[in-house]
Parts: sequence; structure tokens; C-alpha cells
Amino acid sequence: MLEVGRITKAHGLRGEVIVSLVTDRLERLEHGSVLRSGDRTLEVEASRPHQKHFIVSFVGVLSREEAEALQGSTLQAEPLDDPEELWVHEVIGAPVQSVDGSEVGVVDAVQANPASDLLVLDSGALVPVRFVVERRDDGTVVIDPPEGLFDL
Repeated sequence: MLEVGRITKAHGLRGEVIVSLVTDRLERLEHGSVLRSGDRTLEVEASRPHQKHFIVSFVGVLSREEAEALQGSTLQAEPLDDPEELWVHEVIGAPVQSVDGSEVGVVDAVQANPASDLLVLDSGALVPVRFVVERRDDGTVVIDPPEGLFDL
């Protein structure tokens, strides 16, 4: 299960909550989407943007008291099957090669960055995710870095 957001607070009197997403995949809040919060399953009834967050109603959550009980909950969902996406849990530990075939390192972590998330390599190098051009079937991440990225 992947974290997709957090319920920050109740909104109004009819069981709606404010959700702060940690994903750019807005389909996670479409009608009928199923999310997990601890051992509870929540089905999205409706959602709409609100400032930088979303107002969400879940099936069966009908009062402010029920919504307040969800406050602070982490929302999780199964990974989406999208071959074009790089998932953090899939790239940690992956070998990294440049397009010319040279070994660059191994991914230790992925660091959030406003311009572009960064692959943190075991060498300490930081590689913007936008330079990733392929993820091979064997798990290798192929990058096309600009000249000088790995120069000290």
C-alpha cells in the first residue's frame, strides 16, 4: 500500500473531510475509489478541490463526529498499474546506468524537491528524476544526464 494523502480535519456538518494529497494522481479521489485508513476501508463518494486541498465525502461517514474521528488519518491505496510511472518502492536499490551503458551507482533514496524529485545514489550524487529515460525489466534505471552532472 502506498500513502496517497492525509485527512487534516472535518469540514462542515455532513461528514466531509479535508484531504491533503501527497500524490499527483487525482483519480485517487474519484467517485468509487477505495482507500485504506489503518484497518478501515473508505470509499470516496465525492470530492472537490478546496484551496490547495480537497473536500471529500466517504460512503457511510455522515456526521461531523464521524469525520472528526478520521482526523489525522493517513490514506493509503494499492499502487496503480502504470508502466510509465516510477514508484519509489520500485527504484530503491535499483542500479543506475547512463544511456552510454556506464554504471553510475545504486539508488539509496528518492528526495522530494520542488523542481524535480531527486534520485539519491549510493555515491552521494543527486540525479533529477526528469533525466530518467527508461526503467528496464531487470529493474535498472537508465538516465540521460547532462554533461558535467557527475563531475566534482
